[in-house]
Amino acid sequence: MTDAQPRDPWPIRTPRLEIRRCTPEDLDAVWEFRRLPDVNRWLGLAPATRDAFRERYLDPDRLAATFVIELLPDSGTEPVIIGDLMLRIEDAWAQAEVADDAKGVQAELGWALDPAYVGRGYATEAVRAAIDVCFGTLRLHRVHAGCFADNEPSWRLMERIGMRREEFSRKTALHRSGEWMDGMNYGLLAEEWQTGRHALPM
Repeated sequence: MTDAQPRDPWPIRTPRLEIRRCTPEDLDAVWEFRRLPDVNRWLGLAPATRDAFRERYLDPDRLAATFVIELLPDSGTEPVIIGDLMLRIEDAWAQAEVADDAKGVQAELGWALDPAYVGRGYATEAVRAAIDVCFGTLRLHRVHAGCFADNEPSWRLMERIGMRREEFSRKTALHRSGEWMDGMNYGLLAEEWQTGRHALPM
């Protein structure tokens, strides 16, 4: 990272979507799909009520890392929020002498999509665009994401866009159901993305 701060790239657009910072006014729309069993069963944080959800996501740090995925209007229709994306910039691990050089050089990604819009490539399109921002404007070194191993659509998306499986862990993740579940973690480096091998066309 250089001393110069990269410009804020948001919002960004893809052929079908706009990805922009989440605002307090967006939270009710996000709650509507995050409360659904097919979605919240995989979420690390799933408040049980709308009020609890709003309280948690109005936390400034959490809100700053949350972006909405909006389907662009067509033929005069209004844009509609169809998902959300988490992009949390982090420090990488480093030995003490070079710790300053490892600050803010990587990002954790996460996403959720309204089940009414699955199967059309929207999540893939949004995550690819977010990775382009991470390795482009934000000049990050690495991105990573994780999921329960049973969440096949999530890890298949990561593999489809070229992320590398870095860990398969046995029963290391306690699900809110009480079941210990396997976990999977994926990563991708800037130089891998920029070679074009993983930045597949949309």
